[in-house]
Amino acid sequence: MTLGTARTGAICPKCPHANHLPTSILISINELILGVCLNVIDRSEKPILKALQGVAVQPTPVWLMRQAGRYLPEYREIRSRASDFLSLCFTPALATEVTLQPIRRFDFDAAILFSDILVIPHALGQRVWFVEGEGPRLEPLTSIGSLKLTRIIDALSPVLETVATLRSQLPQSTTLIGFAGAPWTVATYMTAGRGGEDGNAALGLAYRAPRDFQALIDTLVEATAEYLIAQVRAGAEVLQIFESWAGSIPAQSMDDFSVQPIKRIIARVRQSKPDVPVIVFPRGAGAHLARYAGETHANAISIDTNTPLTVARRAVGTKLALQGNLDPVALIQGGEALRNAVRTILHETKDTPHIFNLGHGIRPETPVAHVEEMLRLIRNPSA
Repeated sequence: MTLGTARTGAICPKCPHANHLPTSILISINELILGVCLNVIDRSEKPILKALQGVAVQPTPVWLMRQAGRYLPEYREIRSRASDFLSLCFTPALATEVTLQPIRRFDFDAAILFSDILVIPHALGQRVWFVEGEGPRLEPLTSIGSLKLTRIIDALSPVLETVATLRSQLPQSTTLIGFAGAPWTVATYMTAGRGGEDGNAALGLAYRAPRDFQALIDTLVEATAEYLIAQVRAGAEVLQIFESWAGSIPAQSMDDFSVQPIKRIIARVRQSKPDVPVIVFPRGAGAHLARYAGETHANAISIDTNTPLTVARRAVGTKLALQGNLDPVALIQGGEALRNAVRTILHETKDTPHIFNLGHGIRPETPVAHVEEMLRLIRNPSA
């Protein structure tokens, strides 16, 4: 599919004219239809939305980061149909199917859009590709001025088509989560040309050319806010901002490099969509959780495996929801290790707003049976 020329029949699949309308028009129609439907469907009954309103929900609502992925045999079959990973993200029929697979199998309380945080640099004009077994690669970023904000929505129209289709196909009780990477995390990839936890390339730019670094962060704030607003217009009910490499930010720069850019994004989103809940995942920033909770105006903070939930709760207060934080390795191991870990989390979050999740994404070697066991423990904790 050529970016910027996507078409969709998701709003009305039987309509003979649907496939000839631009995605932007269909998303506007979708937004209008959703607005009418919300007067009929009580969204507050969705468990995840209730938790994000600060309500302690029983049984605890659950979804998993990377819940659509290589641990599922049905995902691997779909992945084999796409020439590369980005093609999978940008082919709405395949991305929709992959997103729905874990919902059909596990009945999670939320579906998260199947995409990638690096669609933003791709849409800005930086070449992005994925090397099988190694991860993402990006062409060298030679000039901040070469990034093109004007093409964001056109370039990402296939992703927005996927969002609209998902909203029309998901069960009414399932929340649809859209997402994007936080500016710092995306900048680490854009400056290094690949993934990495140290953030040295981004830090080097920040120290060597602070104006250029700030221009990059400002560009990413603008692009990310526009993209997230478009996701909500297309049908996303919740947004998650992934600050996956927060742990690589020096303490004295945490506010400038991460907290404030995320705050600006959420403020921009709320100007357009004031009621949309936002989850922030500042991985590796346990010592700074109070700043994320107090400054960004997020509805929930997602917690990594290195931060005890009891410590996180003291940091963020009693009103915000917490999300997390099962160790993905415990899920791989299963057995008593998994049972103890799940029960500890449920005990530590009892009678507080909480969304069960992992402390990071599910790993490819995770047995499906262990996910099923985890869900039994969450949904029937007294058994």
